[in-house]
Amino acid sequence: MSVDEILATAREKMHKAVEVTKEEFAGIRTGRASPALVERMKVDYYGTETPLQQIAGFSVPESRVLVINVYDRQAVSAVERAIRESDLGLNPSTDGNLVRLNFPPLTGERRQELVRVVRHKAEDGRVAIRNLRHTAKKRLEATEHEHEISQDELHRSEKDLQALTDLHVSEIDELLAHKEEELLED
Repeated sequence: MSVDEILATAREKMHKAVEVTKEEFAGIRTGRASPALVERMKVDYYGTETPLQQIAGFSVPESRVLVINVYDRQAVSAVERAIRESDLGLNPSTDGNLVRLNFPPLTGERRQELVRVVRHKAEDGRVAIRNLRHTAKKRLEATEHEHEISQDELHRSEKDLQALTDLHVSEIDELLAHKEEELLED
C-alpha cells in the first residue's frame, strides 16, 4: 500500500468517526423537539428491529412538540413502547396514527448530566481517531521497513498523518462546544 493510499484511508475513516460522533450528539436531547432524537430508534416491527425513520414521518409543530406519523396503524403501539423503553424520559401520547412527544424543559441538573454524557461521547470519538492514527502509523512504518519509502518520506507522511489527526480532533472539539452551548442555553 502506498503512502497516499494509507493517508487517504486514514482520512476517510477519521471523517467517519467524526460523523458517528455527530450522529450520537444529535441523539441527545436539548429541551427542543428534534426528529434526530428518535429517527434511528429501533422499533419491533413485525418481529424485525426497524429504524423508526423507515416506518414513520416526523414534524415539529412547536419547539417542544414532536409529532410522529406512523405509516402503519398496527405499528403505533410498538413505536410507543420503543419510546417509553428508551432513555429519553418521554411519555408519548397517541391519536390514531400520530404519536405526540412533549419535551419538558430540562432542569439544571439534567443539563449538567447531559453535558457529561456529551463530553464522554466526544472523548470516544477522539480515541477512535487516535486509534486510526496509530494503525496508519504502523502501516507507514511497515512500508518504510520494507524499503518501499525512505526515512525522510516516513517522517513527512507521519507529519501529514498528525495534521490529519489534529484536524479531525478539532472538528470533534467544535461539535462538542456547540452541543454544550445548546444544552446549557434555556
